[in-house]
Amino acid sequence: MPAPDVYPHVYTEASLATMQPDAGDYGLLNDAALVTEGDKIAWLGPMADLPRPYATTAKTPLGGRLITPALIDCHTHIVHGGNRALEFEMRLQGASYEAIARAGGGIVSTVTATRDTSEAELLAAALIRADALIREGVSTIEVKSGYGLDLDTELKMLRVARQIATQRPLRISTSFLGAHAVPKGAGADSYIDTVCIPALRAAHAEGLVDMVDGFCEGIAFDVPQISRLFDVAQALGLPVKLHAEQLSNIGGTQLAARYNARSADHVEYATEADAAALAQSGTVAVLLPGAFYTLHETQKPPVAAFRAHGVPMALATDWNPGSSPLGSLLLTMNMGCTLFGLTPAEALAGTTRHAAQALGLTDCGTLKAGKRADLAIWNVKTPAELSYGIGINPLHTRIFAGAQT
Repeated sequence: MPAPDVYPHVYTEASLATMQPDAGDYGLLNDAALVTEGDKIAWLGPMADLPRPYATTAKTPLGGRLITPALIDCHTHIVHGGNRALEFEMRLQGASYEAIARAGGGIVSTVTATRDTSEAELLAAALIRADALIREGVSTIEVKSGYGLDLDTELKMLRVARQIATQRPLRISTSFLGAHAVPKGAGADSYIDTVCIPALRAAHAEGLVDMVDGFCEGIAFDVPQISRLFDVAQALGLPVKLHAEQLSNIGGTQLAARYNARSADHVEYATEADAAALAQSGTVAVLLPGAFYTLHETQKPPVAAFRAHGVPMALATDWNPGSSPLGSLLLTMNMGCTLFGLTPAEALAGTTRHAAQALGLTDCGTLKAGKRADLAIWNVKTPAELSYGIGINPLHTRIFAGAQT
């Protein structure tokens, strides 16, 4: 992994989308410069104000290019075995996601493939997916378990997730998602108590878990079952997040708010009252247009209610083999605007500042002196171009912890 330069690096002739809260849509600075020292941002501001100590430092003129915080994909399932292209065909022939799941497909089919795939093979496949995100200026990826549904495979997935950061210039945040589906032949209650919670304790003991997630839905786990898991997470000092209100409303968003979850994800069926609860708890609503698109859903998340209550909205790929085989965060930004009605400024905030908040990270997601020098330099003049393009990657350079990658 490249080491950051220990001497100052001065980028000039740039526009900066600082994404600072309360600084306008983008916190945009034109005719600006940015200085990194080591793995941190040392200074940024108008070129005319460049401090004298940097006057004789070698400079990298960017010719008007845009610098943003490096992007953050705050909801992925990139560690898994197999694929579900056959189910894609089935859905196109009229089968619903729920019908496929109840017939033994869906998440459970990926569980079988993941259990049968070695740790080395899982890592090799995950690195290919991580590389695709790196090429789009992504510096941080959240990675979930949840395709094991037994102790050994859940731990195997989390170990692989940790290994990604040793093989690539990336930050990886891990989420234990043992409560992702009920294994074939098991009961939901017994699975939570005898498999899921013991697996969480074992994963925590190995230092493999940053957060705890669950799927609160009619085809997965109900509020009391997730509550038992979250009680254990809190006792272990682990923050929680939740797949909530994707296919129906069974109280998951309110549950997330009661536990001060870092995020409630999907939330298509969330209500005005749910939005108010998320605002009160400081929970981020993570919107996942890839699953909405793939599953041909029609119920959109209540973006207007989130705006009205001041709920921060993040965007993520939800990259998984079934409901969102989406490997582009830039396309996700376009989909968030086109399908859900976000503004381009909201989409960029959703993949920078608010995505960092959804992972509990405070040292990235905005451009500010003292923050990590995780930057994306783009061949565009205006930030809206990042959400405007469809299948276009305008990345010029990615800076990770001060080093060009």
